[in-house]
Amino acid sequence: MNIVVSLFCGIIFGIGLVISEMINPAKVLGFLNIFDEWDPSLAFVMVGALIISTPFFHLFKKKDKPFFAKNFLISNATEIDKKLIIGSILFGAGWGLVGLCPGPAISSLALLNISSIAFVFWMSMGFYVASKFNK
Repeated sequence: MNIVVSLFCGIIFGIGLVISEMINPAKVLGFLNIFDEWDPSLAFVMVGALIISTPFFHLFKKKDKPFFAKNFLISNATEIDKKLIIGSILFGAGWGLVGLCPGPAISSLALLNISSIAFVFWMSMGFYVASKFNK
């Protein structure tokens, strides 16, 4: 049941990314370009997501467990370490240089754009290499 719910939520998330055009790297790069022709549409997407998710977060955080899992999986990490800093730099560099982050990149595969395919391929390679260092 958990896999079905996760798949359903992922599909809804992907559809939202397509509707909001966040799978278009030019849209994201337009948001990040604050000195030229700034595109505020990503800010509206973020605010819309917060408006929808915040009440549910506060409603469900008081529960003993999620609906479809045995327990909540909440990280206890509180320190800023080297892995967090390097990961943040790589994420920001990918987002700022290409205009994609993992969710929209995977959703953009539906467009069969060679840039998106290459991005997801190299992102997957990065995940694989990182998993070898995290053992």
